[in-house]
Amino acid sequence: MTSAELSGWLADAGLRNMPLEEIVDGFSRRLNELGVPVARSFVGMNTLHPMVRARSMIWDRAAPEITHFEFSHAGIDVPTIRESPFLPMLLDGVTERRCDLTDAATVKSVPMFEGLQAAGMTEWLGRIFPMGELVPQIGWTVEAEHAERLALVCSFTTDRPGGYSEADLAVLAQALPVFALAVKAVTMRALGHGLLAAYLGDDPAARVFAGTVQRGEVQSVEAVLFFTDLRGFTAIADTTPGKELIALLDECFECMAAPVQRHGGEVLKFMGDGLLAAFAVRPTGRAEVCAAALDAATEALALIEALNARRRAAGLQTAGLDLSLHIGTVQYGNVGTAQRLDFTVIGPAVNEASRIEKLCEPLGHSLLMSQSFAEAATSCRSRLVSLGRHRLRGVREETELFGLRQGSYL
Repeated sequence: MTSAELSGWLADAGLRNMPLEEIVDGFSRRLNELGVPVARSFVGMNTLHPMVRARSMIWDRAAPEITHFEFSHAGIDVPTIRESPFLPMLLDGVTERRCDLTDAATVKSVPMFEGLQAAGMTEWLGRIFPMGELVPQIGWTVEAEHAERLALVCSFTTDRPGGYSEADLAVLAQALPVFALAVKAVTMRALGHGLLAAYLGDDPAARVFAGTVQRGEVQSVEAVLFFTDLRGFTAIADTTPGKELIALLDECFECMAAPVQRHGGEVLKFMGDGLLAAFAVRPTGRAEVCAAALDAATEALALIEALNARRRAAGLQTAGLDLSLHIGTVQYGNVGTAQRLDFTVIGPAVNEASRIEKLCEPLGHSLLMSQSFAEAATSCRSRLVSLGRHRLRGVREETELFGLRQGSYL
């Protein structure tokens, strides 16, 4: 293989959206085939994900698999990051650094180098590639909160006595920019998908990336609708400072959303102090999906109860949860204007789920289920109890509603 062939392979890998692990592995192995003795490759990048601050991976010539690392926003301030040789490079705007791992002073200055030296490494070559426009006055900042401050950091360590030769460095100088472009191609797609999933949900994000983007492009889906609302939240908002209110909302949303995701549902949107989720009816059958949704609902109520107990003990504000379950056919897909679309579900079933939830407080129940849900939930029907017939706002005929039989919570 020649340097030109390596560059061509990298370009093709980026165009075909080859998985990042395969790009790093393939690039590192091909460098060795070219005679560039790379023993260890490191690739890291910050992200725009609301939960993940940075991801990285290490390829080791002697290891069977690539090692992955992930850092949350709260967990970014760890020794691994603070002592990284990339940190001073980022702060000073330095794009390349070579370090002699046989030099005692160099190794002592960076704790990570001690392990590399012990493993027989002789030279570390680090590169930084900014992904976006660089602001000349500030260089690259470790407070990477915007797309123009994204950066790819990578290093290639050798165990060759004497370190890299001039020929090695020439190959790396030619190949690394193309490697960075290939990595950028696949990671920016992953960043986009991650952001869409964080704001839309996994299934809508996958559909959008698959090309379901036209306004009015919807499909009919039978689903169990999971509709929630925090009881008395308006009064709470009037008396609770902003940051405390947001903290309460975040904790409550976690109690609602986590069970939905664990039991196979999809959170479609957060609506003020509530959320709308859906459990698509799959070939396994309506009864199994209803049972999963009911388990998620009872788990959410139990989590809210436990959260409120902790908050009361700490002298903090609490909120009750009202929840409804309903099954019906909905339209699932893109709805909105030419400039602003929403990937959601619409239809009479959604309206009915909302109106059933509004009856939770008047009927004295935290969880209400529709007659159609009770009829479909054959595998867990024994857990339900009839609450009689009631009129829903905007619905002509009365409908039977159901609650949980005493002792039927998880």
